[in-house]
Amino acid sequence: MLPVALCLLALIQGADTLGPQVRKYVRIASKHVVLEHVEVVDGTGDPAVFDRNIVIENGRIAAITPGADVRDSAGVTVLDLQGRTVIPGIVGMHDHTWYLVRPNLRADGTFDGPAIRQEMSFAAPRLYLAGGVTTIRTTGSVAPYADLWLKRNIEAGVVPGPHMDVTGPYLQGADPQGAPAFMGLAGPDDARQTVAFWAERGATSFKAYTDITRDELRAAIDEAHRRGLKVTGHLCSVTYPEAIALGIDNLEHGFMTNTQNDPGKEPDRCSASGGDYTLEHMAPGSAEAQQLIAELVGHHVAVTSTLVLRASGVPEIGVMPDGRPLPAGATDAMAPSMREAFDEWRAHPSPTRLHTAALLRNEMGLEREFAAAGGLLLAGPDPVGLNGLVPGFGDQREIELLVDAGFTPTEAIRIATLNGAIYLGRDRAIGSIAVGKNADLVVVRGDPAARIADIEQIEMVFKDGVGYDPARLLESVRGRYGEY
Repeated sequence: MLPVALCLLALIQGADTLGPQVRKYVRIASKHVVLEHVEVVDGTGDPAVFDRNIVIENGRIAAITPGADVRDSAGVTVLDLQGRTVIPGIVGMHDHTWYLVRPNLRADGTFDGPAIRQEMSFAAPRLYLAGGVTTIRTTGSVAPYADLWLKRNIEAGVVPGPHMDVTGPYLQGADPQGAPAFMGLAGPDDARQTVAFWAERGATSFKAYTDITRDELRAAIDEAHRRGLKVTGHLCSVTYPEAIALGIDNLEHGFMTNTQNDPGKEPDRCSASGGDYTLEHMAPGSAEAQQLIAELVGHHVAVTSTLVLRASGVPEIGVMPDGRPLPAGATDAMAPSMREAFDEWRAHPSPTRLHTAALLRNEMGLEREFAAAGGLLLAGPDPVGLNGLVPGFGDQREIELLVDAGFTPTEAIRIATLNGAIYLGRDRAIGSIAVGKNADLVVVRGDPAARIADIEQIEMVFKDGVGYDPARLLESVRGRYGEY
């Protein structure tokens, strides 16, 4: 209950609870703030509403009224924001706090293993907050004690960052794929005990990984559900239909890791294709796709879109389209080793990029059909430094790619905000702009409802009514993301 109590205290006292290492990034600390003459994209998917005033009091949205000039008065901060749009704080549903280090990385993508998953407790939270992400689900932890510490200290106002739903350590099968940070499960009892252990220490989500067995997944789901917690999965050894039958709550990477039709797929073993074959041959609109989507929707299984991860393998449409450079904040944040790896990737595109682009088109079509059928589609970029994916900036790019997939800008913003809040059971407090909700808000220069690329132009981020300066946050992590 401690993190909940700390969060409530922060809402009541606002900036008064923030320590010196957080205050340096605060631009607006008043308990009473008026955002004047803004366009509002409320996160519900409804059309934008123009010329509104948003009144913030004690960390919450107190009123939304027609636009009007308001005079400054004692204790009230008035911001004239004509030409700006306010959207809800992004709820990132596949956001990591670690970076994948590949020692002695070469131009052909090979490196000297093992890969090292390095915790980014300093840089990642600042990047998320600067990017308009006010809540994250870590979706797999390599250092769960560090993530739990980070969550407690963010809520206590000791360090800056988003609210965190902390996922426990990866629930992996007996073969952890040469990853030193993953512990292979020894069977169903071990899976059950692992979930119980980390739930008692504060983990609020769990993630099954590629080589887990069906019996281990069943045990993990049963234990998590017994405690009122949810399980998501980046699967391979277990197919989507099998996971649905076992009661899983969420599936990661859209339809990319479903191995149900992969050649040579054996029970409880990951296939060589890793789901690519199934995705390539499950066309949107096909009877097989419709059946799978019906099963997902019927069993209330959410799907997390990570389009930016798949697109990052295609430089022409990847991290940024048409050869457009990354935003300066993203490249400035990269440690020299990450910047070097990113430049090599852009200079030597993968020979499989055309096949990757075809898979991406199928993925986009299946996600549209899933959402149209009533499925709960979530969003997150899976940013661990690969191909230029940086926390915060990757979340913005994911929203842009949802629009490329055929969603309207306001629909894409809903997927990245309210839908995540619904999954986390926090939609009464966050995820949309409504009176009584937390003042988790992003001030954007321009009109993302008309031009989704404007979502990159973030001017200020409010979390619990406190206005943070993205420029100061980004300056604090210059050259630090990916350092080791």
